[in-house]
Amino acid sequence: MDAFSASLMKDKREIVIAPTIYKFETFGDFAGEFKLGERDVVLTNEFIYKPFMAELGLKSQFVFQEKFGAGEPSEAMIETMYEAIPYDSYDRVIAVGGGAIMDLCKLLGCKRPASVHELYFKREPVVHEKEVIAIPTTCGTGSEVTNISVAIVKDEKDGKLTGGETKLGLVSDDIIPNKVCLVPDLLKTLPYKPFAASAIDALIHATESFLSPHRKTVTSEMFSVKAMEMILEGFRRIALEGPDARIDYLGEFVTASLFAGIAFLKAGCATVHGMSFPLGGTYHVPHGESNYALFSKILELYDEYEPAGELGKFKEIVARCLGCTKDDALRTLNVTLEKVLPLKPLHEYGFKEEDIKSFPLSVEANQQRLITNSYRPWSIELSERVYRECF
Repeated sequence: MDAFSASLMKDKREIVIAPTIYKFETFGDFAGEFKLGERDVVLTNEFIYKPFMAELGLKSQFVFQEKFGAGEPSEAMIETMYEAIPYDSYDRVIAVGGGAIMDLCKLLGCKRPASVHELYFKREPVVHEKEVIAIPTTCGTGSEVTNISVAIVKDEKDGKLTGGETKLGLVSDDIIPNKVCLVPDLLKTLPYKPFAASAIDALIHATESFLSPHRKTVTSEMFSVKAMEMILEGFRRIALEGPDARIDYLGEFVTASLFAGIAFLKAGCATVHGMSFPLGGTYHVPHGESNYALFSKILELYDEYEPAGELGKFKEIVARCLGCTKDDALRTLNVTLEKVLPLKPLHEYGFKEEDIKSFPLSVEANQQRLITNSYRPWSIELSERVYRECF
């Protein structure tokens, strides 16, 4: 275990809820309350701006993430963003979007590093200087309340570039947004597939934090359980009534995502996230989908190791929410998730047979903070087994 992972386990805080949390009916209500003006930079997407912001006539600086490139944050995207938004051109940062926009805006609130690469490899300090207000428009990442900013970076081994890429999380309490505003109305234009993937991601956050063997507390467990209950009820409705069943439940989904974020900020995520990072970094698989691709198999291996304990309690929650027996909980969960979003094998994302051997080495080298939080002791061999059986 590395020193950083060990420090997380020694953290004596019961819970961390750093931002003040608000809820508004519309973006216009938020803008009026916070008096958005010329010295505010709003990072969002054009497809969110046009229906919800354009007609408000605000004088803020609106910047679209897609201007910097598609997909999740990368070294190149962050550097392009820094060039497009000079540090002295704004006093306050408003993040309106999904996890990528949250992660980018956390960086906009900090002093500019000499090198993005050095920042993510923890060789540059994180210095928070400007207020960040986070408004999530998906219901999965929980990034609006967490201390992590994830990016695809050039991979290293023993301090030397390998020529490949991986995903890394920049972790610092200094990048937690100052305020969070929930506006369920903004989720209405989110297409179904990214909605489903992000909601499954939130369920995985709640599950991994609930199963955390070293870091969870009574209070973090309370947030984990409530998040799981709310998300599973939403999924039960979708499985029975179809995708449109989500519309009247969007407020619950976005709140559950926030609860899951609070839970994993304290208790941490684990093996699912650790193993999904190379998949997302190499093949640019959307984060929620890459987690989902591995989730059920890792739960299966947990069940082999210790079916009682905290996993037994997890199965009781699933059984109560989905109306099945505890013994049938994992199977019923998989069936329900399949109705929410069909599961794809890894090879359909571009994953190659040789990755079965190479990815576990990347996980072992770069994702210690996650795999050390596994419900069962983890190993390179177990990673190989998961990748092989999900291939």
